Amino acid sequence: MTIEKGRQLISLSETLPEEKQVAFGVRPCDARGVKLMEALFSDNAPVDPYFTRRRANTALVGLACSSMGPTCFCTSMGSAPDDGSDMDVMLYPLGDEYLVEAVSAKGEALLEAYALRADVASPEALARRAEFVYEPGEAVRIPKPEAWRAHFDDAYWDQAFERCLSCRICAYVCPTCRCFDVRDEALPGTNGHECFERIRCWDSCAGEAYRRIAGGHNPRAAKGQRLRNRFLCKFDYFPRQYALQTAACTGCGRCIDACPVNIDIVEVMQHMVEVSR
Repeated sequence: MTIEKGRQLISLSETLPEEKQVAFGVRPCDARGVKLMEALFSDNAPVDPYFTRRRANTALVGLACSSMGPTCFCTSMGSAPDDGSDMDVMLYPLGDEYLVEAVSAKGEALLEAYALRADVASPEALARRAEFVYEPGEAVRIPKPEAWRAHFDDAYWDQAFERCLSCRICAYVCPTCRCFDVRDEALPGTNGHECFERIRCWDSCAGEAYRRIAGGHNPRAAKGQRLRNRFLCKFDYFPRQYALQTAACTGCGRCIDACPVNIDIVEVMQHMVEVSR
C-alpha cells in the first residue's frame, strides 16, 4: 500500500506468517501456555492475525515429563506431567521407545503424512500407556481471584519485593507472559529511500519503564507495585477477562528457578491464602 505524506510517498507492506511448522518436544506446561494465549489473542476480539495464523500453521508434538521437578506445581494448576490434552501429538518415553498418541485431527494428519499410525484404542497401546507413571508433587493452594483484590493495598508488596532487580527474567521464562512493546527499526534503504521495520518486542510489567508515559510520569514506579501487577494479572485479571476462567499460570516453576533473588511464586500464593482466611 502506498500513501502520500506531504510531498513524500510512503510504501507500507504487511508480512503475515504463512509457513507451516512443527514444535517438537513441547512440554505439557508449555502447551497449556499456548492454550491460554489462544484465549487472549484468538478467541476474543480484537483477534491478533499474526498469532492466529502462526498458531493455525503450527502442530504441537508433545513430550511427557517422566517426573515433576522440585519447583513444578502443574498438578495444582489442573495439568500433569503426562497431560496431552493441549497437544496435537503426544510422546510418552518408555525406556528406549516412545508411545505415540494422536490427540487432534491435525496430529492424525501429521502422523499419516509420515506413514505413522497411532492406535491408542488397542489393548496393547492402552497397556503401554499405563506403564507411564510419575511421582506427583506437593499440592499448592491457589488463592481465589477475590483474595488478590482484597489485599491490593497491603504493605506486603513493597516489603516482599524490595529485593527485586527488575531484570524481567521471570517474564522471559514464563509460557504465559505476553506483554510487548512496538518499535521501528531502521533498515538499509535503496535508491535514497529510508526503510523501517515495525516489530513487536517482548516486554514485562516488572521493568522499570513499563508504564512510564511520554510526560515522564510512571504510575508504577515502585517495584512492589510492578510485581503486584504481575501476580494480579495472572491470578485475577486474566480469569475475569477471558473465557477459560483459569489463572494465567501453568505451574512450570521456571520463574522460581530463574529468579536471581529467590522470589518464589508459590510463597506469594501461600501468603495470600493465609491472609485471606
